Amino acid sequence: MIAISRKEHIRFSAQKLFREKGYAATSMRDLAKEVGVEAPSLYNHFSSKNELLKDICFDIATQFFNAFDGAVQHKISYTEKLSAAIEAHVQVIFNNIEATTVFFEEWIFLEGNDLSKFKKLRNGYQQKFHELIEAGVETGEMKNLDVRMATFTILSSLNATHELCKLNKQINVEHLATNITQLLMNGMSNNQKSEI
Repeated sequence: MIAISRKEHIRFSAQKLFREKGYAATSMRDLAKEVGVEAPSLYNHFSSKNELLKDICFDIATQFFNAFDGAVQHKISYTEKLSAAIEAHVQVIFNNIEATTVFFEEWIFLEGNDLSKFKKLRNGYQQKFHELIEAGVETGEMKNLDVRMATFTILSSLNATHELCKLNKQINVEHLATNITQLLMNGMSNNQKSEI
């Protein structure tokens, strides 16, 4: 088992409590009890509860960006890039269930500049998918569709997978990622020529 630092232990405990109780309902006293220390000692590692939330949210944002960039860099076609990006997104969620749940559900409690920066990061990440789909449409590799709506639909579907992962901890992430990718890329119809 890999040893973790006290700061990491505090962070992991915060993720657990924020996920279970919600950010607003979790106090630093609750966190101290979970960690097994006196509340004042938490401040040696994090200046506030909001700094903990910031640490969690920005770390996951970085993981999403890195996963996207790593997934698409060696792919040639835009459909391959999009498929790889979808699978990478699911992997980040699966590998960080508690943190990504906090990321998706509690980010609204970020304060001031942190909230503004987070929104910019989120928009920047969405833009990566938008540009990828747009390029696929422009080259004729993908259907002539509403790029904004396609981006919204894909990311909404992907972001909801943390709920599925929470419900079924035994889920096979590779199987999940493959099925989601096939569904989003190919739809549900057996007849590829049919249109709604």
